[in-house]
Amino acid sequence: MNKTRLLAFSGIGLVLAGCSLAPTYEKPETPVPTVWPAGSAYPVPDASAPRADEVKWQEFFTDARLEKLIETALTNNRDLRLAALNVERAQALYGIQRAEIFPSVGAQGRGGKQQRSLDLIQPGQPRTVGQYSIDLGIAAWEIDFFGRIRSLSDQALEDYLATDEARRAAQIALVAEVARAWLTLAADRENLKLAQSTFESQTQAYALVNKRFEVGMANELDLKRAQVPLDTARGDVARYTQLVAQDRNALDLLAGTPVAENLLPSDLSGVSPPKPVGGGLSSEVLLRRPDVMAAEHRLKGAYANIGAARAALFPRISLTTTIGTASNQLSGLFDSGRGTWAFTPQFVMPIFDARLWAALRVSKTDREIIQIQYEKTIQTAFREVADALAVNGTIDDQLAAQQSLTAALADSYRLATRRYDKGIDGYLSVLDAQRAHFAAQQGLTSLRLAKMASQVRLYAVLGGGADAEDALSDQTNSASRP
Repeated sequence: MNKTRLLAFSGIGLVLAGCSLAPTYEKPETPVPTVWPAGSAYPVPDASAPRADEVKWQEFFTDARLEKLIETALTNNRDLRLAALNVERAQALYGIQRAEIFPSVGAQGRGGKQQRSLDLIQPGQPRTVGQYSIDLGIAAWEIDFFGRIRSLSDQALEDYLATDEARRAAQIALVAEVARAWLTLAADRENLKLAQSTFESQTQAYALVNKRFEVGMANELDLKRAQVPLDTARGDVARYTQLVAQDRNALDLLAGTPVAENLLPSDLSGVSPPKPVGGGLSSEVLLRRPDVMAAEHRLKGAYANIGAARAALFPRISLTTTIGTASNQLSGLFDSGRGTWAFTPQFVMPIFDARLWAALRVSKTDREIIQIQYEKTIQTAFREVADALAVNGTIDDQLAAQQSLTAALADSYRLATRRYDKGIDGYLSVLDAQRAHFAAQQGLTSLRLAKMASQVRLYAVLGGGADAEDALSDQTNSASRP
């Protein structure tokens, strides 16, 4: 058989390949309402607001310090590096599986001499013989007549795409977590300043009560009551000092490197708020979330796995073929008449193998499991967005009420202090007013933090913060075509 015949047989195999027994993929119905929840807790949808997944994180975050910190985290964070390496690994595994579709052509050369026993040769035959050969051919190439290998290749492709979407989801989570930790540090530093200021004022108040006690104008009960907010403020200073240190440690871990002080906020009042975004009018935006897309790719891979399990029930045809040359002398290896060829097809037909039928049932059950997981992912995403919308729809009212409460308690504290100084009321009224005012100030800081954090949360759960779509899908889809 010459080289032309070898190529002809290979061409026949390629023509036969391509039949697939995988079921046609059907996208499941979205198991959530098509519109976002409505009611008193939710804001009126703003169609003019940019959609979160269309706004780059560099545009969403308007504070230059936070932008720089996020860039550092995207470069150095170890979890994101692992996610990227998992993508590279999945891509390599897909390349290995896809290569099974095509024949592997190799060359092999052999040569050697052998001295035989005189008892084993006929008179006149040489005692020393040599044999040399060079072969070019295909070894045990399975002709994918029923699409088993192609189905496995499609599954590997979907695993690769799902892994890449998981990387994008990890980036969204990292961006949001860096922003949340950064804002938390700002809030804790503001609370630390408040605690320090309160401690200073309570130190002065205790000194005044102590003087009044020494001259007999205040009793011991007032002195002990004045000591309560002083010790409380001292404990708050220590507690917020600890929280600030822990916030710094969390940011260092997220950034993958120690964060410079000039990138950190001093308090919430100096933080530039994020850009407003919306979720559009339809919940179909969830289908573009990376975690949802990853779940769908895994579902498509389950369909392909069924095709591979079905194809395993049908015959397998493999081909081994070589062309080459052989001679008993190395110098005569390429002389006329030394050509060799071999053509060895192999046919394997499973007659009874209960394992193959069990594997088919497993693949069908896996598809149902993965479909339920896909639907649950969408439902979870819908709830996350709905919760974030509920916070964004009510946080302004809470903030306004807390600001009014804080102002009223500040006046109450001021008036109670004045009445005590004039001897009208005891120190207990001052103590109660001071506690309420301090708690209101802390609550105001917490709500300001909650407002910014909820904006970041809404941006993340709507799919904002990932890299823009690149040509990856187009490249892999074109690579998957024969």
